Amino acid sequence: MTSDSALQEGMMKTVVESFETVALRTHLEANNGIKGLELLQPHEVDRAVKLFQRDGFVVVTNVLDEEQTRFLANGCSEVAAQILALDHERSGNRGSHRYSFGGSSLTRSQLHRPEWQMLLEIAVVDELVTAIFGSGDYSLRAASGDFCLPGATGYQPLHSDVSDWISPTKSRFSSFHDPRGQLTIRDLPCPYVCVNFLPQDVTRLNGPTRQIPGTQHSRVPIPTLEDEPEWMRLSTVCPAPAGAIMIRDVRAWHGGTPNISDKMRAIPNLEFYAPWFREPIVPGISYSDHKKLSKRAQFLSRFCVADSSEPLKTEATLWAP
Repeated sequence: MTSDSALQEGMMKTVVESFETVALRTHLEANNGIKGLELLQPHEVDRAVKLFQRDGFVVVTNVLDEEQTRFLANGCSEVAAQILALDHERSGNRGSHRYSFGGSSLTRSQLHRPEWQMLLEIAVVDELVTAIFGSGDYSLRAASGDFCLPGATGYQPLHSDVSDWISPTKSRFSSFHDPRGQLTIRDLPCPYVCVNFLPQDVTRLNGPTRQIPGTQHSRVPIPTLEDEPEWMRLSTVCPAPAGAIMIRDVRAWHGGTPNISDKMRAIPNLEFYAPWFREPIVPGISYSDHKKLSKRAQFLSRFCVADSSEPLKTEATLWAP
């Protein structure tokens, strides 16, 4: 092929991709988002618990004020810049142009950052999680989340973030195991919640998380991208305003969607174990920083603190150990 032919082919490919993106944008603007999505206020705790138990997730607005939202957004941008400096091709570690904040940290967490520590101090989050678990004796697993960049044009496969223990060689974490083979982790009350915080508006175009309502107890196989029906691709939690939170039962099916906006979309999180559920936890905050937290935040992060004799090494990486 001559250089002129190769150039023309490249230009044609760019045009085709542009048409595809335009078509996708038009489709998402018209159809993306869960119909009738309820956006609650912080005082609607009972309603939040009911929706969480029914759907496996709930959105509560006006949790972060403007200053907190701006502080968190700036922190996400700083961490993202450190991660992106290691990945000039934008290959991502959760798919092209997609990154895990925890999966990009040596501690598998961002709890060493003041922005994520701030999230532990927000009283309404504690109130909501306590109501969901029916007890305030829960504990922090990690402070993580994810972000996606413009150019993340594909869909992440639907998945669940926790599963049953199988064997020492097949299960990375302990999770749940019924030696009788009668119960699975999906038959239990919620063992593990993720609270995602929105430092920016989540729109139909900037990579909203898709959630499939009511799947936290489902035992049927999760469909592949090829088998996933279109309504599931459009079952996204949007629009939702900056300052809101999304509380998720991590067993529910969820996945990333295209970001065809012109800005990064970040959803930092705190992950909490129910009082009766535990898996191995990697230390994410130094002993000295832990002592600076409020007593309640110290209690919640009691299993995440490094020993006073051990320095906590924090650094960005594309693939956490």
